[in-house]
Amino acid sequence: MAREDFIELKFRLADGTDIGPSKYSPATTVATLKEKIIAQWPKDKENGPNTLNDVKLINAGKILENNRTLAESRLPVSELPGGVITMHVVLRPPMPDKNSDKLQKDSTKKTGCSCSFL
Repeated sequence: MAREDFIELKFRLADGTDIGPSKYSPATTVATLKEKIIAQWPKDKENGPNTLNDVKLINAGKILENNRTLAESRLPVSELPGGVITMHVVLRPPMPDKNSDKLQKDSTKKTGCSCSFL
């Protein structure tokens, strides 16, 4: 019976700090990784993710899908024996609430200007 090789990953945030490294099974789903990122998000950082949809994981230039496993995502594991794979974490910008959005729309209507060329 073959021994299952674990994949060592770390997650690079936009400011250059990392979460990890930690070892994961190739059967681990991308959604599970995102849950771990949300749970381990640094408390001192503003605008942390709240849901899986707030987080995008990028590896080798590709956005990884939630329902796929690490093995299905074709990570370049064989190219890095014993190496750590760095995945980039991108957050979806926070959505403005409806009240502030309405205020912004109203203010643009009032302060608008127009130019006429003759």
